[in-house]
Amino acid sequence: MNLLAAAIVLFGAALAPLLGWLCGFDCAAVIGVFAGASTNTPSLGAGTQTLGTMPGIAAERLALPAIAYAVTYPTAILGIIGSLLLLRRLHRVDIAGEAERFAARSHSRGEPLARRTLVVGNSRLEGLRLDEVPGRLETGVTISRVRHGDRTVPAVDATVLHVGDRLAVVGTAHGLDQFERVVGGRSDEDLLVMASGIGTRRVVVTDRTVLGRTVGELNLDDRFAVAVTRLSRADVEMTAVPGVRLQFGDMLQIVGHEADLEKAAAALGNSLKELNETHFVPFFVGILLGVVVGTMPIVFPGLPQPVKLGLAGGPLLVALLLGRVGRIGKQVWHMPIGTNLAFRELGIAVFFAAVGLAAGQQFFATVFSVTGLQWMLAGLVVTVVPLLVVGTLARRVLKLNFMDLSGLVAGSMTDPPALAFASNAAGSDAPNVAYATVYPLTTILRILAVQMLALSLAGR
Repeated sequence: MNLLAAAIVLFGAALAPLLGWLCGFDCAAVIGVFAGASTNTPSLGAGTQTLGTMPGIAAERLALPAIAYAVTYPTAILGIIGSLLLLRRLHRVDIAGEAERFAARSHSRGEPLARRTLVVGNSRLEGLRLDEVPGRLETGVTISRVRHGDRTVPAVDATVLHVGDRLAVVGTAHGLDQFERVVGGRSDEDLLVMASGIGTRRVVVTDRTVLGRTVGELNLDDRFAVAVTRLSRADVEMTAVPGVRLQFGDMLQIVGHEADLEKAAAALGNSLKELNETHFVPFFVGILLGVVVGTMPIVFPGLPQPVKLGLAGGPLLVALLLGRVGRIGKQVWHMPIGTNLAFRELGIAVFFAAVGLAAGQQFFATVFSVTGLQWMLAGLVVTVVPLLVVGTLARRVLKLNFMDLSGLVAGSMTDPPALAFASNAAGSDAPNVAYATVYPLTTILRILAVQMLALSLAGR
């Protein structure tokens, strides 16, 4: 999908100067047409900044990118949505069927967890501790409770098994089937509903001392006599096998007696206040690192000066890396979703205000002129043609699911309105996956491409 998105970007980057040459556009206007046609605001900033570094660029020419961007942006949104509708009609897409196939594929990739009660019938397990039972790590299952006769206890590593014991086991269906063959058999009993004094609690990991450590290293079973059965991270649920390393915000499901659960929760942090708190120090450190990376020159042969990732691409790249790392020392790279959305909305509002102030004086005179109409039509071509060509290739040749294709189209144009349209048409958030997959590379490529256009066309 990233290769397809890159093809859309490069196709548009080649088409914009070609149309500019055919129509006699100023190179500064070509930069704005390219940025506006892709609805990519960071590329406008990068292109204008690069143009400003070139010698002999008059102030009125320096204002052209913002004006051309403002003229082409609205039609680009319509062009993206129109391309999605046209691709859907040309290829006779059954949205409901595509959504079902996408859901089935996603389900097969991430098999849901199930719970099962197994009966120890294998005589070789008699007298073994739970951590000595073969197959637990290989099958990816966890054991939450063990019932000895009439007594149910949390499944800690030191628990000794006997033939006839009942085990409450969590895992995927395939893993449970494999582990059942090791243990011996299955029971219809549900140990969770039987009176035992054992409860379950979901605890959020917020204590910095446990971050980066594995579930096994925490040794919660020996320390607090509780069993860790499941882990949820970014809406993905998995079994809490001993080798899983914990990140800030992970949700653990633990099993044990109430007093033990309290102690284990305190050790893990379990602070909703901490989870929802905005950590400004790592936030601004990340921005600072992003600015440093964004101002580092990248040399391409044949260009008169280096290009840069800029104040959009640099922080984006650094944020991706820091989000993957999770933490450095006691600094946690985590931002609550509410704060994230607030900063996003503020940033885009300030940017559009700046674009409006830069283009406002000449916008209305330009948009209703012949030149403005030419920019608008050229931007529409730069938007629609790459999407239709690459979209048809992806659909016809690569047989890409339309949920992926619609997210790819929106992501290659970094256009949230198109993503919202695709999600509404699909009746689900399925296109979000492809959108998020291609967005970072697309943004960086557009920032670099517009600077190459500025450097290669300036002065002509």
